[in-house]
Amino acid sequence: MWVAEFADEHDLGSEAIGWLIALDREGFPHREVFFTKVRERFTLPDSVEELWGRYRRRMPYLVHCRPEVLDSLARLRASGWRVAIVTNGTADNQLGKIQQTGLAEAVDAYALSGAEGIRKPETGLFEIAAKRCGVALAEGGWVIGDT
Repeated sequence: MWVAEFADEHDLGSEAIGWLIALDREGFPHREVFFTKVRERFTLPDSVEELWGRYRRRMPYLVHCRPEVLDSLARLRASGWRVAIVTNGTADNQLGKIQQTGLAEAVDAYALSGAEGIRKPETGLFEIAAKRCGVALAEGGWVIGDT
């Protein structure tokens, strides 16, 4: 959705959509690299920082959480599990996604690398999440996954 909006906003044409999607699939480690390449390819007047900032502000409104995920989280919590989100990324973007999708209310805690200054897989970020859940990471009993 974002790619189509971006191409339309900058009048890049439909061929740009495929190029942008392919560039994203190359998996650049940080969006600043992505937007540097986008800016160069389309000779955009906006700075990389402006493009990246607008992306971060828009993205939370384009993501959705499937209802079955929210239902599963509610069942986990009802059965006594404490649930936390631990994620890398900029604080504004990740927090926006967590809030817009309803995940903020569906979990006990979250720890964002952009807010905490620690990135996964460093243990410290998981320790922060555990503490916010009211337990210590060293107590064990954790399940960690991406999907």
